[in-house]
Amino acid sequence: MQTHIGETMSILSILIIAGLIGIGGTVILDLWAFMLQRVFKVPATNWAMVGRWVGKMRQGQFIQTNPAGAMPVKGELLLGWLVHYAIGIGYGLLLIALWGIEWVHAPSLEAPLIVSLALLVLPYFVMMPGMGLGVAASRTPKPNIARFKSIVGHTVFGLGMFGAGLLLQALYLHS
Repeated sequence: MQTHIGETMSILSILIIAGLIGIGGTVILDLWAFMLQRVFKVPATNWAMVGRWVGKMRQGQFIQTNPAGAMPVKGELLLGWLVHYAIGIGYGLLLIALWGIEWVHAPSLEAPLIVSLALLVLPYFVMMPGMGLGVAASRTPKPNIARFKSIVGHTVFGLGMFGAGLLLQALYLHS
């Protein structure tokens, strides 16, 4: 029996859809980063350093002044990638929490862009300072370039969530 999205859906189904939207955005972001690295030689995020930063939190170290110089954490690369995708899933969950599961029935570009750009506060004020890069990359050699890369990356991620929403809409309308 065909229903509109949101009708008779379980909470688990909604969470799965929201998670898939976040994963879709993250995959598109990763493909973008891969293309930038291969074609334009733009360094990609070192997910091992993110894993090291998060791994050190278990030891009560929430701010790393020099993660590259810190002792490695077992499984840090995998941990970094898991954190990266968990954040993407979290953004997908937030998108659906704010706009409702009905967003998948008629995806708008504005909703995921608002979520992805508003959440620039996280890398600027949590991740970058926590990894010794300063607030909004203020301690990097080229802070404005780092900020711009974050804005572009979050925009690409938002576009990826929109694309995932369109794909899920097509799957629901044709199932």
